[in-house]
Amino acid sequence: MKKRFLSVLLAAALALGLASAALAAELTETESAQLLAALDIMVGDDKGDLALDRTITRAEFTKMAVAASTSRDTVGDTVTVKPYPDVPQTHWAASYIKVATDMGLVQGDLSGLFNPDREITLAEGVTMVLRLLGYEDGDFAGTWPAGQMAQYRALELDEGIACGQNDSMTRQDAQTLFTNLMFTKTKAGAYYLNVLEPDRDLVTADGDFDRMALINSDMEGPLVAGRGWEASIPFDLEDAVIYRNGKVSMADAIQTQDVLYYSEIVRTVWAYSDKVTGLLEGRSPSASSPTSVTVAGRTYAIESMEAAYALSDLGGYAIGDTVTLLLGRDGGVAAVGSAEEQEALLYGVITAVEDRTYDDGDGGSYTARSVSMTATDGNTYWYAVSDTYLDEGDMVQVVQSSGGVSVTRLSNTRIEGRVNSDGSKIGLKTVAADVQIIDTYEACTPLRIYPSRLAGMTLTKDMVRFYALNEQGEISHLILNDATGDIHQYGILTTCDEQEILQPNGDLTLTGTYVYDIGGQRTTLVVPDTIYRLKVGPCQVVLESDTEVDRPYNLTERKLNSVSDTFAVGTNNQTYKLSQSVVVYLYQNGIYRISDLQHILNGEYTLTGWYDKEQKDGGRIRVIVARPVT
Repeated sequence: MKKRFLSVLLAAALALGLASAALAAELTETESAQLLAALDIMVGDDKGDLALDRTITRAEFTKMAVAASTSRDTVGDTVTVKPYPDVPQTHWAASYIKVATDMGLVQGDLSGLFNPDREITLAEGVTMVLRLLGYEDGDFAGTWPAGQMAQYRALELDEGIACGQNDSMTRQDAQTLFTNLMFTKTKAGAYYLNVLEPDRDLVTADGDFDRMALINSDMEGPLVAGRGWEASIPFDLEDAVIYRNGKVSMADAIQTQDVLYYSEIVRTVWAYSDKVTGLLEGRSPSASSPTSVTVAGRTYAIESMEAAYALSDLGGYAIGDTVTLLLGRDGGVAAVGSAEEQEALLYGVITAVEDRTYDDGDGGSYTARSVSMTATDGNTYWYAVSDTYLDEGDMVQVVQSSGGVSVTRLSNTRIEGRVNSDGSKIGLKTVAADVQIIDTYEACTPLRIYPSRLAGMTLTKDMVRFYALNEQGEISHLILNDATGDIHQYGILTTCDEQEILQPNGDLTLTGTYVYDIGGQRTTLVVPDTIYRLKVGPCQVVLESDTEVDRPYNLTERKLNSVSDTFAVGTNNQTYKLSQSVVVYLYQNGIYRISDLQHILNGEYTLTGWYDKEQKDGGRIRVIVARPVT
């Protein structure tokens, strides 16, 4: 059976949770056309024109019915005898009409003729569709087509169709009828789409359309873009939809060694540029048949047979060799980069330094000083280094090539300016569409963020540690210095015990004891010789590392009128953005209890928001306290 895949455009438009009949009615004309095209039931001409306004003939409708049947793969190119006197073996639809006749879907008129070029009536089309659903003529009492039309309406096959039973059908009517068929139960009680595609169960037992089952169906690929890659795509790219790394793009943006997938039916190409270069450190479960490999300290599943062969002991790479993995849409290894182009450039921050043991490829091992780097792509990699001066917190550049790996410390490069409303510019500098950004603070694990998080902010030089430009002069990599505040923790300071004791010798002894609640978990912090002069209430806990606390801070209060999923409106009628990880507490009888946004959205509460800094500086509402109205 030919593998099929419906485009992401359609998949994104189909929402889960719709009942089957309602789902068919919810599809737009374009979505319906794409669904039937993906199933090879109704395909337009070379330009994709379906000619929906034109009436449809009996031959055309019969071909669609066979294409929508479980016998669709039995149709041959030719037939040895003519199916009907007026359908010779040379007729373009002869093979379809023969299969339809053998299946009992159609029959000739009283004169024994098929009338292939006559316009088909709705009653005739409905009868064929009911037969696809398993109904026989004997299931209907009375004179044809009264019973068939009654069942057609009872099954809601009539949704979106206005023509009468004796009217000629248009191709639009046929498109709607076959779309409705997909989400209708057969006589035996199974959804027809599941009967047609039994390996995928696209409609659940509850009558919901499982779009993920369709999205994850096999598309053609992977292919690796090289010189003249366009010739590998079996359709004209000028009329195609192109996605690169999940965003609408164009064919010219696809670069050498991008991993490609495509669907001829919906004329769509998906390109992915993720790759990693480093030492091949391991193959699992065996060197002869690897299903995963470890490169630069990370393990990647192997997606294709070609990549599995290249990375096996039969391929061109041994343990300890430098290899470039080209990653596909699921993050697995789709292919191995060519040796002459095995080069990668990463920027990031060192998060750990330690001695690690490596396989030497000859049955032995060796130990080397190694660094763990969190790169601007959000991933963490390990590299053996010879330099002893590299330390935690250092910014580094990693150049990976067939000749090995070079890890070099970076110096600060500053940039400042206002970020525009969509995050595409910082001051006068354009931000690349595939920019990689991390925010850092002390020895905490860097946090990957996206341009939209910076939109509207004013970046100062102190907020930027490093930036790099691509060949077009656009900002391609950005390392920030606590610009967003998103690395820190937010919650409630429940106890502030700050002691100032004057000793007999005149010395002043200071001790601060602070208890804070983060997400329902309480922690006590005792600080000798220091007090922070804080008060009980919402707080920010600044970390020195992932496990060590620097100190807590009080947040700034703002009375709120209302809250949504993404923003709040203050009593001053100003709008405030919420942190994506905003913490919600219910406060009653002097006790804070952790809650969530959904709980307070529909309740009767007095709301107070607490933020860390102004929005132009990256601040957000971090904590919301809801007090029940009494």
